Amino acid sequence: MSIVKLNNNGVKNATAFGSITGLGSMTFIKKLTASSSATLSFVHGSGGVDFSTYKEYVFTFKNMHPATNNVDFMFNLSVDSGSNYNVTKTSTAFRAHHNEADDGTPFVRYETTADLAQSTAFQGLTREDLGNANDKSVSGYLHLFNPSSTTFVKHFMATTQSVHEADSSDQNFVAGYGNTTSAVDAVQFKMSSGNIDAGDICLYGIA
Repeated sequence: MSIVKLNNNGVKNATAFGSITGLGSMTFIKKLTASSSATLSFVHGSGGVDFSTYKEYVFTFKNMHPATNNVDFMFNLSVDSGSNYNVTKTSTAFRAHHNEADDGTPFVRYETTADLAQSTAFQGLTREDLGNANDKSVSGYLHLFNPSSTTFVKHFMATTQSVHEADSSDQNFVAGYGNTTSAVDAVQFKMSSGNIDAGDICLYGIA
């Protein structure tokens, strides 16, 4: 990818364009598709997954549909190739909410029940209110930074758009860190209850 720059002072006077290169690229690594799946796991060294090449990774979620109503789409990290998903995490979370009928009070608020404080629990990305009606799902993305580092903790940021079980739009923002200096070598996604009925997750490395 390159960014165009002008070679003189104003757009109206521009006679030629140059470019800035070397700003990084997104490389597709692996796609997992749910079909009544209890979990979806990306494990280093399995199926082409590599968590040691890049300093940033992005997971994209497309229409993750829960089998069970009123659940949370969640993730956790592993430092032992997926034997345990229990990395200690501290996080923060807030969301914007508005219902279809426009008869409630829209809000933006901090979610005290969605954050973690030195917890090994799975980190929620939607809160416990994702609906399982046929037209409901969650989409979004998760950034994981430098998971192979053995010096720094593992920062993450996620944004999701989900359909509330009571027919509302929720945009969810979660960020935090896995409080470990061990290399993270696996990431797992699941619903807080029941299976992931459908949807896919793609993993990309950012150069």
